[in-house]
Amino acid sequence: MTDLPYPLSGSTLIVGPSQTGKTRLTAQTLDAWIERKGTEGVVVLEFAPEVERDGWVLGGRLDRFTTIPDRVWYGVLDANAPRSEGKTEEEMVALASDNAERTERILDEAPEPRVVFVNDSTIPFQHARSDLQKFTTYCADAECVVMNAFESNELGTDDPVSRCEHEALKILHEWADRTISLG
Repeated sequence: MTDLPYPLSGSTLIVGPSQTGKTRLTAQTLDAWIERKGTEGVVVLEFAPEVERDGWVLGGRLDRFTTIPDRVWYGVLDANAPRSEGKTEEEMVALASDNAERTERILDEAPEPRVVFVNDSTIPFQHARSDLQKFTTYCADAECVVMNAFESNELGTDDPVSRCEHEALKILHEWADRTISLG
């Protein structure tokens, strides 16, 4: 049984720069939950894009570190990476808007959760019109929420996508019961 640096209750936000183990720790927590409590009511929201930069995969999905059981509801956003893919601010904003719109559909389809695991939780909220309140409201009644988020200035700070992401991260810090900082 894996020892975790936090309880399997309430809401936990795991933050840090790229390549610090946020996704791996989230996957370990998912495994620990399933081992202890089963798959009933488990919802996984996969928002991570997979982008290769300088030979490293930035982002990366939970299924790189664990097998998601068939009985788990697995909502996957085939996410854009606005700051890596967009060549102009307009392209970045358009890619972020697309992520936000498709996330709305995933949340509309998601069943009532007992526990929610979220990989790369700020990706859908890099656009000014994204609905972070809908997301936190969805998660609010779960017995446990574990989410991770990129927290660093390494991808930018002074563009519309980064500003929206920083604001979303600030709100998630306030919303979560606890924050685990890696890196």
